Amino acid sequence: MIEKLRNRILISTAFAGLLYLAFSVYFNIDKVLKSFEHFNWLILPILLMLSLVNYFTRFFKWQYYLKIIKIKISVIDSLSIFMSGLVMSVTPGKFGELLKSYLLKQVNNTQISKSAPIILAERATDFLSLTILALIGAYYFGFGKDIILAISLILVLVLIIITNKKLSEKLLNLLAKFKIFENHIPKLYNAYESSFKLLSFSPLVSMTLLSVISWGFECLGYYLILTNFDAGINILWAFFNYSFSTIVGALSMLPGGIGITEGSLTFMLVERGFSKSNAFASTFIVRVVTLWFAVFIGAVSLILYQKRFGKISIDLNNEKNDN
Repeated sequence: MIEKLRNRILISTAFAGLLYLAFSVYFNIDKVLKSFEHFNWLILPILLMLSLVNYFTRFFKWQYYLKIIKIKISVIDSLSIFMSGLVMSVTPGKFGELLKSYLLKQVNNTQISKSAPIILAERATDFLSLTILALIGAYYFGFGKDIILAISLILVLVLIIITNKKLSEKLLNLLAKFKIFENHIPKLYNAYESSFKLLSFSPLVSMTLLSVISWGFECLGYYLILTNFDAGINILWAFFNYSFSTIVGALSMLPGGIGITEGSLTFMLVERGFSKSNAFASTFIVRVVTLWFAVFIGAVSLILYQKRFGKISIDLNNEKNDN
């Protein structure tokens, strides 16, 4: 399994490397290098610290969800699992963080169908928080309102279905009539019970607000990067661009939104008057200190996890023992 993970990460990294090289050539590599020279690299530790605060804030959310569905695990083991999951940030919509459920099963034999909804709840609250940040900017700046509203309506519809127990049970009973699902119905019911608890009103509101704060740290980091290029970008626009581009990248379902997120960030900066070289340089820096820093933290954590618990022995393609 670990070989599969490594191969996927290497493929995503290689693709990103080629993409960034193509961007550099397109935007004139000499000008891009000059933009990097003008950047104040002394703020790099601050940028990395803001990303770390984001991860630890999200870890608090992970802990809260574990408590809701009564999964008992030590804080150290939980932190090890959560941080290891960051290595999967370069998967479509970050749903590769389902790895955390497999690690939980290996550590304390928690059913995957019970813990997997935590990843759904994490992504739902992340999307809601980013949508809130983007929606404020969309109306203030008059850009992308229709896209953000459409996303908001879809999210609300999905949440209504999940939090409406009668409706959800009817849908599950309907699925049970199909032969392809009949062997998976117990797991689906188990997963739904966890999802219902995690996405009920109080956890949904409180964790969405917490997510607004956690993603706000990365948005703040992005603003600090932009201020280094003296382009007169205000903090609200920085928050809007980062949240909007992150959503667009996630919806593309490309690993880590690679290509789409970078393109959106760069394009919107150019539209605001940034030179193309400065726009790409700032995009490259923010992706290094957010996406690729997360992958690095996850990789190191996964190595440390294996030293404590041994090699990851659960096959991602096999859930037969998850009853």
